[in-house]
Amino acid sequence: FCTPCLQECLKPKKPVCGVCRSTLSTGSRALDLEKQIETTETTCNGCNKKMYLSKMRSHAASCSKYQNYIMEGVKAVTKEPLHNTRNFPNRFTFPCPYCSEKNLDQEGLVEHCKTLHSMDAKQVVCPICASMPWGDPNYRSANFMEHLQRRHRFSYDTFVDYDADEDDMMAQVLMRSLRDK
Repeated sequence: FCTPCLQECLKPKKPVCGVCRSTLSTGSRALDLEKQIETTETTCNGCNKKMYLSKMRSHAASCSKYQNYIMEGVKAVTKEPLHNTRNFPNRFTFPCPYCSEKNLDQEGLVEHCKTLHSMDAKQVVCPICASMPWGDPNYRSANFMEHLQRRHRFSYDTFVDYDADEDDMMAQVLMRSLRDK
């Protein structure tokens, strides 16, 4: 994870996992995982040099061929920004579908609903899903609390480029997978 993303995960009162957003508990270092990282070999996608995973980050920072490889991928999926920002839905803060509470981030909405509305059986539209390009603003979830637990344990922003065309993204993924072999 990059520092800003990792800091965002560690910000709440209860730190969360950067992928699944489940609560982190304090514990000991994962020595078995550290050993695996120290002993697993990989190949640089830029210069094809073999090295241990533990050395990959420092190598990638200095390998111009790897940096070119990354920039090719960035250029392939980057599009010109659209100038009219009024048409973009807010995907960062959401209103509670049960009460008048507004400006909750995704994690805040989940916590708010778990705390205050866990027994409310009213069918509501998920404001997170409704803001997505594929979302249906009229679909009412039969069990909103279960929906939140299953669908919104992580932030879509981590994995989705909302501006990229699906066909273009698929073509780029296929091209890069062929090059990576």
